[in-house]
Amino acid sequence: MGKKVVAFGEIVWDILPNGKVLGGTPSNMVFRSNSFGDEGYLLSRVGDDKLGHAALNKLKELGIADENVQIDTAFPTGTVNITFDEKGDPIYNVTLDVAFDHIEFSAEALKLARSADCLFYGLLPQRFGLSKNTIRELIKESPDSLKFFDLKLFEHFFDLNVVNFLLQNSNIVRIKEKEIGFLADKLELKPDGLENFGNLIAEKYKKLELVLITRGQNGIFAYSKTEGAFWISGYQIKMKDNIGSGMAFSAGFLHYYLNGKSIEEALEFGNAAGALNTSKRGATAIFDKKDVLRFMENNSRRKLCL
Repeated sequence: MGKKVVAFGEIVWDILPNGKVLGGTPSNMVFRSNSFGDEGYLLSRVGDDKLGHAALNKLKELGIADENVQIDTAFPTGTVNITFDEKGDPIYNVTLDVAFDHIEFSAEALKLARSADCLFYGLLPQRFGLSKNTIRELIKESPDSLKFFDLKLFEHFFDLNVVNFLLQNSNIVRIKEKEIGFLADKLELKPDGLENFGNLIAEKYKKLELVLITRGQNGIFAYSKTEGAFWISGYQIKMKDNIGSGMAFSAGFLHYYLNGKSIEEALEFGNAAGALNTSKRGATAIFDKKDVLRFMENNSRRKLCL
């Protein structure tokens, strides 16, 4: 039986240059957790509109249960306009004040959070009061669930109070390496390298057990309060796009970590899952655990970059 991963937050339609695809960090996380044999559950909200009903149909197509996706009659389904920079990294322009900003606290959501092996959440749904208050209640009322904070930044939203609260109440945080400088400045940290950053942030926020830093083609760095630093090299692959690669890493890491594997084993599997995802198109490309293990056997690694 797989572990229960409950992801809270946005469902959006990603509007790409060549069309639209269903996206959102939590739904991508649930999809990938399911693909590895865990039980992913989505806590979200869509509008009672054409895009909302299309989203519910797409979730079913992707094998994602929708019974905990609320329907909003006042606010529209979320959309994100995505362009790409010169390095191929996506740039997100997220519509404001949409359905996922208004996820309500409910008995069903509370029951789901309390039964989770891991409660997963990001920064974007904390823009407005209702969803922000809901995740705070779910965190408080689910003491036995591992708390995983995906600290992906968005240009138009950064609230230091929100970030501090989530870091103070999370066990694991994932951060992109390219965003460390901005975060360190806002959090009043003055790190000398990745290892020092991991140590400083883990010391500042007492519940943090693991700091996971995704480094693109350079792989993964992690800092554990109990086991110290881990450096995992990247893979030599031809990238198609990196949409969903962070969630492939996180889902892969949690699949091993929640099932009792060592931190290093979990990092290695998650690293390979993220790399495999970038060699495919989109966040919901089809692959499973066996595909990741085969990828690990058959692909060369890059030189470790410290």
